[in-house]
Amino acid sequence: MKPHKEIFIKNFLEKANIALSDARKNIDNNSLLNAQNRVYYTIFYSVAALGYSENFITSKHTQLMGWFNKKFIHEEKIFDKVLFKIYEKAYRNRMESDYSYTIHVDINEVMQNFKDAELFVKTIENYIKNKS
Repeated sequence: MKPHKEIFIKNFLEKANIALSDARKNIDNNSLLNAQNRVYYTIFYSVAALGYSENFITSKHTQLMGWFNKKFIHEEKIFDKVLFKIYEKAYRNRMESDYSYTIHVDINEVMQNFKDAELFVKTIENYIKNKS
């Protein structure tokens, strides 16, 4: 792997873990809408790192999501479908929490989303680590 590629992957995984840590702090401070945002970005950054490891680079959220689903869930069947469902749900929740004016977020749901994001990022990190 080229050095610059490794740097991008490392940086995106670091951003994913920072976003996860921020989500935890937001939950602890009852800032649940912000927590939903950070949960999503935990997943987005980890998939962006995965994209770099596979030479797939995009800044488009839905394009990255579609690529992940097609390549890793359906074609190569590397990850269980539940991982894509976590990703999809986090994306929907982030869109609602960022752009809806009437959303109410339940602490239990946000905690589950946080746990799902933890699982997601660990799974992606392990895959990238074992692949290199």
